[in-house]
Amino acid sequence: MSSITTNDGVRILYRDWGARSAQPIVFHHGWPLSSDDWESQMLYFLGKGYRVIAHDRRGHGRSSQAADGNDMDHYAADVAALAAHLDLRNAIHIGHSTGGGEAARYVSRFGQGRVAKLVLIGAVPPLMLKTNGNPRGLPIEVFDGLRQQLAANRPQFYLEFASGPFYGYNRPGAKPSQAVIWNWWRQGMMGSAKAHYECIKAFSETDFSDDLKNIMVPTLILHGGDDQIVPVADSAPLSAKLLKHSVLKIYDHLPHGLCTTHADIANADVLKFISA
Repeated sequence: MSSITTNDGVRILYRDWGARSAQPIVFHHGWPLSSDDWESQMLYFLGKGYRVIAHDRRGHGRSSQAADGNDMDHYAADVAALAAHLDLRNAIHIGHSTGGGEAARYVSRFGQGRVAKLVLIGAVPPLMLKTNGNPRGLPIEVFDGLRQQLAANRPQFYLEFASGPFYGYNRPGAKPSQAVIWNWWRQGMMGSAKAHYECIKAFSETDFSDDLKNIMVPTLILHGGDDQIVPVADSAPLSAKLLKHSVLKIYDHLPHGLCTTHADIANADVLKFISA
């Protein structure tokens, strides 16, 4: 993997596959994972002739375990630094979960002249937290619970998270893949406990409403109807209403981690959108 160093001294590792002349796709991973989570998509779109790029967010994967800057503003600025370093133009940005928030903020603040399209999959925008202005959001106690479990026993918490709601493996009739579970656990444990702890606030309390309103590029929103991590009712349809040019598709009964469990479906729909 290659790397860049940000203005505040954080080393961001990334992978960059494909012809430099090909249209770039930039992938933004979810919490608490790494660019490894996009391997199925990267290989698929590389095979379709695209240049594929994915980074490990600060505090995640192989990037620096930065003590500071574990917030959406820094995440987006790190992507901007990477895009400038690679001189990415006409790029497609694809974000899953927390990465959807990161991608939305990047496109809104830094994407002018560099971005062609945006794809949000199981993404956290516009706002996960229940507030007076967002009464259908999740109460703060849900996110306090995540923080408590992470601080008490991160390995066990991550194992249970991947074994249950993330991939819908806790549903009747589900057939859990132990390899998928352990790969999720491996990625999570590579990162910084402090960064992951602070990222919970970043993905749950950041309001992306203004970011979505400012995005002018065509945006595809994909979401699982049985997403137990980012409930669909308070995310995808609301984001679609705020975006200027959006296409919304909700998959009945699919889980949060649908890019892994149903990669064939998601990849085909993304390809259709970005190649149109």
